[in-house]
Amino acid sequence: MRCKEKLNQKGFTLIEMVMVLFIISVLMLLIVPNVVKQKNQIDTQGTEALVTVIQTQVELYELDGHTEAATFSALESQGYLSAKQVKQATAKSISITNGIVSSSK
Repeated sequence: MRCKEKLNQKGFTLIEMVMVLFIISVLMLLIVPNVVKQKNQIDTQGTEALVTVIQTQVELYELDGHTEAATFSALESQGYLSAKQVKQATAKSISITNGIVSSSK
């Protein structure tokens, strides 16, 4: 009699567990690529914003009458850029050439 009582207990069957795992897998296949795409888009927008900030500071540096070429070290030492901005620009391969700021990525 006890064996029959154990068989009638409530629980999940193997088929139900497989279906739940299948549904979770399908949801992951739909969500993960979108999250990665959004991260890449945000990173690109952040790089573009940093390029704009640096370009503005280079122009301000030149308008203030500095005769030496605008470099990251010159902009940082004169207070036009913070050390954090210079570090981010270096990490994102941003360069300054003849007063023009560009990103190689």
